[in-house]
Amino acid sequence: MPSTQQLKGRIRSVKSTKQITKAMQLVAASKMRKAQEAEQASDPYTRTANEILTHLASQGVTDQHPLYQLREDIGSRLLIVIATDKGLAGAYDANVLKLYTKQLLDDDKAGVKNQTIAIGRRANRFVSKLKNTEVVAAYQDLPDDPSGSQLRAIVDQAIAKFEAGEVDAVDVVYTEFISSVNQQAKTQRILPAGYETVEVSENVREAEFEPSAEEVLEAVTYRLIEAQVYHALLTARASEYIMRMLAMKNATDNANDLIEDLTLAMNKARQAAITQELAEISGGVEALSE
Repeated sequence: MPSTQQLKGRIRSVKSTKQITKAMQLVAASKMRKAQEAEQASDPYTRTANEILTHLASQGVTDQHPLYQLREDIGSRLLIVIATDKGLAGAYDANVLKLYTKQLLDDDKAGVKNQTIAIGRRANRFVSKLKNTEVVAAYQDLPDDPSGSQLRAIVDQAIAKFEAGEVDAVDVVYTEFISSVNQQAKTQRILPAGYETVEVSENVREAEFEPSAEEVLEAVTYRLIEAQVYHALLTARASEYIMRMLAMKNATDNANDLIEDLTLAMNKARQAAITQELAEISGGVEALSE
């Protein structure tokens, strides 16, 4: 059995770790609330953007626009995968990278070539080790609310490759924040534009476009695609923070349990030492009295 001094040292070490995990839990909780608010604020705009794109595509307005050209035979695909920079977020990275790997395997089976834009240090490390995809760009340490220039760099590269015919489709692989207890890795197609299956509301169906649907389409297409990528980044960040908060809470709870077990073991060791000392004293007294 370890000595009381050894157990005291282990308790101090666990308490120190507990302070760190507790602080990380509180920081993640604070950032999660801010990220969730930003994601919720952008959600109506993104949802409406998806409806408008889908509606215009269904009306034939997009038939001649290069960003809306649906290519029947997809020979190449660009995947934008979003992961974390720092880890310590439970199964967050494992879930999204597992889905991303499945997409690569599906492409291999279908004879589809693919390229990758990796966002997040964990995604960068993962894709750099792969041989069945071409990494065309890597981004890390993006802020919680990506600026226009940072966001446009990603969108511009995706659009340029699609327009040039280098890829026939562009998909984003990310984690969607559904609720505080439900985050799901998913794949969303952003190019060709307007082909995500969404239900178009009556307001959008009855809307009149001025001066014309074609001119409106030309003006807003880029911004609507940008909104989809922006929303994916925000909801992925909110999911990251809630999963990190839960991971740190579990670590803190485990530290509390370990401290209790070590304290119990230390008390038992102390009692055993006292009992042994009393026995030795009693034995010494009896020896002197003989």
